[in-house]
Amino acid sequence: MPSYRVREAAELLGVSDDSLRRWTESGRVPSTIDAAGRRVIDGAELAAFATKNAGPVPEAGPTSRESARNRFVGLVTRVVRDAVMAQVEMQCGPYRVVSLMSREAADELGLEPGVTATASVKSTNVVVEVSAAGS
Repeated sequence: MPSYRVREAAELLGVSDDSLRRWTESGRVPSTIDAAGRRVIDGAELAAFATKNAGPVPEAGPTSRESARNRFVGLVTRVVRDAVMAQVEMQCGPYRVVSLMSREAADELGLEPGVTATASVKSTNVVVEVSAAGS
């Protein structure tokens, strides 16, 4: 299972290094000291913390540019495998991203809770909703 240095974990959580250091020192985020004397956080522990403490999704503002390919770096928080398929859940900052893929692909990528991965989203099918107040 991967472990993350404070700087890496803070970047994945979208907080400052200092904030995460305080959280580890207070016990809010479990951590250990590695062989080199650096504070590290177990990937599965970090994934659980990210899931539990995810902030609300911010309101989307006006779009000035867009891309056909959106990439979200985050932590794998859950992987459910059956004989053929796998459901992979990720916490990418405040966003929860779920992907369905072959079990073979999930196995080859080594996807497990705590692993850092990038979700690349490209779709020709987009569902658009309008709230009742917007109609």
